[in-house]
Amino acid sequence: MRIGELAERTGVSVRALRYYEEQGLLASERSESGQRRYIENAVGRVRLIQQLYAAGISSASILEMLPCVVTGVAAPEVLAKLHGHRSSVVKQIEELQETLLQLDTVIAGATKAYATGVPCPPG
Repeated sequence: MRIGELAERTGVSVRALRYYEEQGLLASERSESGQRRYIENAVGRVRLIQQLYAAGISSASILEMLPCVVTGVAAPEVLAKLHGHRSSVVKQIEELQETLLQLDTVIAGATKAYATGVPCPPG
């Protein structure tokens, strides 16, 4: 598939896909006219890259991890990094859950204020 189709199917910009290639995260072949061509499993790879970026993992760390994802085999130092990133993601989830609880408290208070006719914020 061409780069535009990959971008459309993954929701990632063409510019980002080019960056992934520059970083060695994604590979393409070139057509005779020089256009990038991707294999079908590039969609899943791009989605995985996006998930790892969203978890706060750097492109250098992602590059180190990707072969392990493909082969299922990780060197001890890569495995240690993976566990470290996992711990970081768990912490982010816990912080987001706390934020959600606080937001629910604010919503409940605002809802109660609205129901009693008290504007929120008081005007």
